[in-house]
Amino acid sequence: MANSQGKRRGVVADIVRRGRLPKNAPFRRSGNMLAALVAASVLLLTAPGSADASTKPSGTTTKSKANGSRPTNQAAREAKPRAKKTSAAQTASAASRSTPRKAAASSAALQQANGAEARLIAVYELFGRGQPRPALAKARDLVRDYPNFQLAQLVYADLLATQVPPAHAFSDASGIARLRSDPAMAELREESQRRLQALRDRPPAGTVPSQFLALSTRSRYAIAVDASRSRLYLLENSDKGLQLVADYYVSVGKSGIGKVAEGDARTPLGVYYITSSLDPKSLRDFYGAGALPINYPNPYDVRRGKTGGGIWLHGTPPQQFARAPLASDGCVVMANPDLKQLLRKVQIGATPVVTARSLQWISPPQAQKEAQSFTSAIAAWKDARANGNEAQLKKFYLPEFQRNNNKKSIEGFSVLHDEVEYAQGKRVQFKDMSYLHWRDGDETMVATFGEVFEGEKSGRTRRQYWLRQGSEWKLFHEEILG
Repeated sequence: MANSQGKRRGVVADIVRRGRLPKNAPFRRSGNMLAALVAASVLLLTAPGSADASTKPSGTTTKSKANGSRPTNQAAREAKPRAKKTSAAQTASAASRSTPRKAAASSAALQQANGAEARLIAVYELFGRGQPRPALAKARDLVRDYPNFQLAQLVYADLLATQVPPAHAFSDASGIARLRSDPAMAELREESQRRLQALRDRPPAGTVPSQFLALSTRSRYAIAVDASRSRLYLLENSDKGLQLVADYYVSVGKSGIGKVAEGDARTPLGVYYITSSLDPKSLRDFYGAGALPINYPNPYDVRRGKTGGGIWLHGTPPQQFARAPLASDGCVVMANPDLKQLLRKVQIGATPVVTARSLQWISPPQAQKEAQSFTSAIAAWKDARANGNEAQLKKFYLPEFQRNNNKKSIEGFSVLHDEVEYAQGKRVQFKDMSYLHWRDGDETMVATFGEVFEGEKSGRTRRQYWLRQGSEWKLFHEEILG
């Protein structure tokens, strides 16, 4: 008996560690091994109250307090076995009941982002509608096409287990206890919950992340990461404004978010830009299909004494489809098929990346309203410079101001004379304006724009970092991009 129990636990362990079912797994309708797989999937997909909790409004448009840094093994410790018939099917059924009309549309939207994830969601939906055999068939095809997708393998095993007559199913108490204490199982359960949350809690139609107050059409795409949902949202920019076109499951730092120091295994929070695209041939297999570095630490991070670097958006090793929600050393990690889609769309130096604890989605009119105080400030800065009024211009700069470009660096108020000399008596047009808003105690704005003087064909492109002090906006850093 002990030997048979060990074999059953070995099958589950093989799924968790290797990401696939053993080729010689003896699945028989009367086999006891399926009982262990049922137990594994119960622990994976059905924590007490998980279906009810995940269907509640998540606060995507208001004051969400979700924190992506909650340790997943805590969820494992809190999990308790459910009734013997509880499975992925019951979780899917709860999801289907909570969103009866939106589920299919959500699955269709996810299809554009990630075929594997959309297919997994479709499996959930089929079982939730009482169609176990079609769900099983789709799950079988899914694990055939993505054999390294660990979560899909466990859902497939769970669906196989539902074919066992209740009379032949029995619990394995020692096996369940071992699985409850397995951090890998807890991580997979958390991954499942977050993927389902993406199906239930969609951003309201026509809204944008609150950081994107204005975005030039020179930035064709924008990226926003919501750590509380383990989700990366891709928005396309056009004359009609930003529109959500795809979203993907992602992993962040194993210690959570809010990077402060080198080596703290946290993902930074803030407003960044893609700085390069690294050829996968130059990288270890660990990074998968490629890597997109961002400019952490940005000037606001440096101002606050944050250290570290090498923060990338990158893929997974070939043997691993996805990683746990908290798994990296601080990077944002995506499945390789997802990253390949992203690689085809980003623009070096022009694609903004917002990494947030929890995204708030607002309407374009609300974004325009929130930008009003800043647009007034930057217009006044422009006028003071054009009028040659150094005393007035000085009011817009902090004493520790720094400007960086390819040729030289200027610090403090010494920049004022250069600015007045550069612009005085000339009519200048600002174009391609982008305003990216960040608030985390302090309130900052990252403004990127081009300026062309009358009679000239081209001019400078600036990226400015502003800090709000009371009712006034102050410049503390500027980069001349070209």
